[in-house]
Amino acid sequence: MIELRNLTKSYRTPQGRKVLFKDVNAIFPEGKNIGILGRNGAGKSTLLRIMGGIDYPDYGRVITDQRISWPMGLAGGFQGSMTGRENAAFICGIHGIWGESRRRVLDKVQDFAEIGNYFDAPVKTYSSGMRSRLAFGLSIAVDFDCYLVDEVMSVGDAHFKHKCEQIIAEKRKTANFIIVAHAMPTLKKNCDVGIYLGPEGLKIFDTVDEAIALYQAGLPKPQAQQQNRAAQALNA
Repeated sequence: MIELRNLTKSYRTPQGRKVLFKDVNAIFPEGKNIGILGRNGAGKSTLLRIMGGIDYPDYGRVITDQRISWPMGLAGGFQGSMTGRENAAFICGIHGIWGESRRRVLDKVQDFAEIGNYFDAPVKTYSSGMRSRLAFGLSIAVDFDCYLVDEVMSVGDAHFKHKCEQIIAEKRKTANFIIVAHAMPTLKKNCDVGIYLGPEGLKIFDTVDEAIALYQAGLPKPQAQQQNRAAQALNA
């Protein structure tokens, strides 16, 4: 169970305080893979960070009995002077993973990231793509009940994207996913239900197609047509 109770989040800007969402109350459907949609700046990524425990609301809270991941592929939490291996070992310690279990996690991260000897080099020497590979590898190497995914499948070359899709398909057998993506084919392929985050708050739909329809209704026509063609190509 994942419940949002009176969740409110805002930021200070030069133009004044921007409210992303206010007094949001929702209970997410259990046992479902969920796609979250909304225009740029609606607060989708912020909502995922709050659910993953790496950002905090102004007030309100997330109530859950599940073990929820940090957003998959999040590369901003690494310590630059530490190596990829050291960063991964540190995060294992935070989650209570030690000994042989930690060694298995580190092996999985190294194998999935495919960054070679850079795994033992300082993260500050990595390219952005290498950091994303490391972050995604670490995310999937630790077992969670629910994985949060924020546009990570758009990172990297075709080979890496395919690996991401494969591992998510495998993890879906034992866990659920909450996915933020602007790629409609990704949501149609991986999600059962949809959530739209807009000016009127958060709306939950029984199918992801309903949420996509509401999202696309507010897009400029050429952009909506482009997304429809991409979705049709996926189903062809």
